[in-house]
Amino acid sequence: QLQLVESGGGLVQPGGSLRLSCAASGFTLDNYAIGWFRQAPGKEHEGVSCIMRSDSRIYYRDSMKGRFTISRDNAKNTVYLQMNSLEPEDTGVYYCAARDYGCMRSSAFYPYWGQGTQVTVSS
Repeated sequence: QLQLVESGGGLVQPGGSLRLSCAASGFTLDNYAIGWFRQAPGKEHEGVSCIMRSDSRIYYRDSMKGRFTISRDNAKNTVYLQMNSLEPEDTGVYYCAARDYGCMRSSAFYPYWGQGTQVTVSS
């Protein structure tokens, strides 16, 4: 059974850092495009970053460029999202999602989802 589990969220002050993990079981992550999405209260899913199969291409939302880094550890079957210089606007539930083909901007194209991890940026 294909499963994704996120971890690493928490409460952090503005300017701080967190590293989120997305661990997969039941399939090989490197064969899939993995996207990170976030959802703020009352808002829809928003794309944060995506890494394509075999790390062939990486995408970031403009507001995350230079602050967030997505990476993959195939030995651990895990994708990471390193988040630096966090801002209150980054608060939300962060989800990782997988799809068979390339990265897509819309969350609707990802059939496999984790349960999410809460990130709160506040002083």
